[in-house]
Amino acid sequence: MSEITIERRTGGKKAISGETIQALGQAMRGQLLQPGQEGYDASRTLWNAMIDKRPAIVARCAGVADVVRCVAFAREYDLLIGVRGGGHNIAGNAICEGGFQIDLSPMRSVRVDSRTRRALVEPGCTLGDFDHEAQAFGLATPVGINSTTGVAGLTLGGGFGWLSRKYGLSVDNLESADVITANAELVRASREQNPDLFWALRGGGGNFGVVTNFEFRLHPVGPNVLSGLIVFPFEDARSVLGKYRELAPRISDDLNVWVVVRKAPPLPFLPPAIHGKEVVVLALFYAGDPDVGRKEIEPVRAFGKAHGEHIGVQPYAAWQRAFDPLLTPGARNYWKSHNFTELASEAINTLITYAGKLPSPHTEIFIGLLGGYTSRIPPDATAYANRDAQFVMNVHGRWERPEEDQRCISWAREFFQKSAPYASGSVYVNFMSQDEGDRVQAAYGPNYRRLVEVKKKYDPDNVFRNNQNIAPKG
Repeated sequence: MSEITIERRTGGKKAISGETIQALGQAMRGQLLQPGQEGYDASRTLWNAMIDKRPAIVARCAGVADVVRCVAFAREYDLLIGVRGGGHNIAGNAICEGGFQIDLSPMRSVRVDSRTRRALVEPGCTLGDFDHEAQAFGLATPVGINSTTGVAGLTLGGGFGWLSRKYGLSVDNLESADVITANAELVRASREQNPDLFWALRGGGGNFGVVTNFEFRLHPVGPNVLSGLIVFPFEDARSVLGKYRELAPRISDDLNVWVVVRKAPPLPFLPPAIHGKEVVVLALFYAGDPDVGRKEIEPVRAFGKAHGEHIGVQPYAAWQRAFDPLLTPGARNYWKSHNFTELASEAINTLITYAGKLPSPHTEIFIGLLGGYTSRIPPDATAYANRDAQFVMNVHGRWERPEEDQRCISWAREFFQKSAPYASGSVYVNFMSQDEGDRVQAAYGPNYRRLVEVKKKYDPDNVFRNNQNIAPKG
């Protein structure tokens, strides 16, 4: 094996002998890959096709021992590290250009204890992996809405989904985590052990180490739930969104209603004449008794005359996959996001203006409803601080060809700027793009200084910097 040149963490490049690299590979249970070898491209590919980085070497870790060796190796040789879990990272920070890539995607075990309602989840798992195992026992915990999303990245940034109004964020249901620190030491983080690290992991991203195991609290869910879509005409958007704003504070924690404004996909329950036209979609989910849920969603049906609806009782795991066809890997994606404590009329008007000039048929604006249990947690209880956020708006630019980049990105940035005056100023860190490092402090608000202190303690040299970085110097 020839000598390999790898980007150093502190700048410049480091040449490492082939014999040294080979020795690391032989000590691993997983694989060590270089460009051109089978599996290399799969390990460097993310869900967002705009990210095209080429690490010098990729370590596909098969277990905790591999992760420990890789972190120790990178630390010894001062190498730039990237850490990839499920590969759904929008900003592209999971992959490091020219550096030492730690790929956790082979680590996909989920172990469910139905008696204690706990799940042990490895960092390569997707939401689909997690839901598949937990739903075998009629259990679940709040995670995202796309089954191909990685559990690790989602959780470390906070994590929210259909169950969050009833059971909180993903981090509110995290009981413990096993972490490989910057010194290549395996530590347990929980309320009893290393509580400062446990606090920071719950929303602070990958700044503090490599999590090799998540322990989640589970809740009885399903296996069948009431869920579905109501699609309203775009010309009624102002009325529908106004009624949505008024209803949201009054609904029960069991009900969640999200808004998606986009061009209508060819859904079978919509008239063909609507396909490809702008529409307002309300996605409904009810976590409790479906018969009770049918009564509670009636006010939503009364928002106006719909183009069509498709609501019924279906498996929870199926609903978690419902949006997968619109979020397949391989497209180019650029996101901008705001949190809102309320939806002002001016914010709604701005949304309608920009929804009327969507730059691609795949682009959408969605509003996720939080509140409920998420707002009853003190903002300093976890690193995720934005407990006042009632609505999370994601400007989801999505398109197919590189030549569309400028038009689609410009549209997203312009809409983001025009809607900023009506937002809270905070942001959900998982929705931040690669050019938004200046928003990290806003993402954590009053918790930022405390996160800097935890960073100084567990990673004073900023070994884990390929992320929405919390620098130890503050």
